[in-house]
Amino acid sequence: MNNLLILPVVIPLVMGLLMVLFRKNITLQKIVSAASITATGAVAVLLMIQNDQDGIQTLQIGGWQAPFGITYAADMFSSLLLTTTSIVALSCLLFAFKTIGEERESYYFYPVFLFLITGVNGSFLTGDLFHLFVCFEVMLISSYVLLSLGGTRKQLRESVKYVLINLISSFLFLVGVAYIYAVVGTLNLADLSVKVAEAGQGGMLTAISLVFLIVFSLKAGLLLFFWLPGSYSAPPTAIAAVFAGLLTKVGMYAIFRLFTLVFYHEPQITHLLIGVLGAVTMVLGAIGSVAYGDIKKILTYNVIIGVGFIMAGLASMSIAGMTGSVFYLIHDMIIKALIFLIGGTIISLTGTSKLEDMSGLIRTHPYLGWMFFTAALALAGIPPLSGFLGKVFITQGTFEAEYYWLGGIGLLTSLLVLYSIMKIFMNAFWGETYLSEEMEKGSTKGIMVPIALLTGLAVLLGVGAEGISSYVNLAAEGLMNPELYIKAVFGE
Repeated sequence: MNNLLILPVVIPLVMGLLMVLFRKNITLQKIVSAASITATGAVAVLLMIQNDQDGIQTLQIGGWQAPFGITYAADMFSSLLLTTTSIVALSCLLFAFKTIGEERESYYFYPVFLFLITGVNGSFLTGDLFHLFVCFEVMLISSYVLLSLGGTRKQLRESVKYVLINLISSFLFLVGVAYIYAVVGTLNLADLSVKVAEAGQGGMLTAISLVFLIVFSLKAGLLLFFWLPGSYSAPPTAIAAVFAGLLTKVGMYAIFRLFTLVFYHEPQITHLLIGVLGAVTMVLGAIGSVAYGDIKKILTYNVIIGVGFIMAGLASMSIAGMTGSVFYLIHDMIIKALIFLIGGTIISLTGTSKLEDMSGLIRTHPYLGWMFFTAALALAGIPPLSGFLGKVFITQGTFEAEYYWLGGIGLLTSLLVLYSIMKIFMNAFWGETYLSEEMEKGSTKGIMVPIALLTGLAVLLGVGAEGISSYVNLAAEGLMNPELYIKAVFGE
């Protein structure tokens, strides 16, 4: 039993509630929110170390032994995502300090931001299916507020669409929970794994698994992504970046957890379908990314491509594919937040998101330009940056599973990713300089630190991949061996 497990949820939740009482003290809210995220990240690192030394860490809430109480469990996969979440959240928070504006700050931006992180961290740690639903709702309600905060016409229009889609997915989530409890009589994930294995994943359980796949596909933007481009382009840059870096990843995490721990007995149905969904998602996302000449649209469609590519590793159900997915998921959380922060900065400087109306920023903002260039190469998987190893292992995994079509689509869309992102670089930074620094609509003052931090990590995760490779391998092995999770939860 490890009491550290509750801290990534309790710290942001309690600090967020306390900050509500100090609405007018914005300076205090900034300090507390940054300290809370930093403390949560420190706990996540400690959990990674414990996972490496002692295996999966568990906590039975209230002392009720599994499967009767709510279980928190942190394997290496969860701990890696918790750590990455803290890095992304802190970077977006630092960016928000200078850009979010006094009006949003006075209407509880920082407490709601912490509530969002509470839901994300809880989703990564919970070992109970209904509690996963609760954590999703905490995250989603917070995202509703952040999406609509400011009240612009576009925000309110996209908020309505976003809320409706998530209400449907939440309803289907409850339907899936009700059906699986009726069939096997438990909601504890480890116990579900045992009961489904004992019962055999017949037609009824496979149908239930597909309900959950639909639910989490809606939340992750896997094929059912029609809501995502508008919703992620409407809010301010700091909010859009944290959405791109974290929200779809929680949906992907849930798919990984359920389809490696519970519903892994009929891969010729479930995992092949995940592969098909991933392939179609990559293709449609790539078409969208190259078709538009608007920075916001290009970046949001690249979020969609990443979702499909990560799912390809899960579809392969091989150790290479799973290793690649874990590597690439960590990379994707960091790099998507980074390109959204830089993209938002470009829009702030030029006053437009249309590529045809900007040019030559490299002369006035060389550091910003070359960091975007680095991010573009990392996103496309160019060695030795962070996306390279993940792409290699995922492609290897799909080939080992004889899903050559899936690996081929992944490689093809990588070229289109590079083209779409370099289109931004060539239009925004290259060419004749139209704007002098005095004519610019915004400023980079105070926002380069979080951008530089994420850029440095993108380089470090590629060049220094050996530093985390053992942790990623442990995460992949844990996903491929569900009995390790089961034994940890039941204390065997």
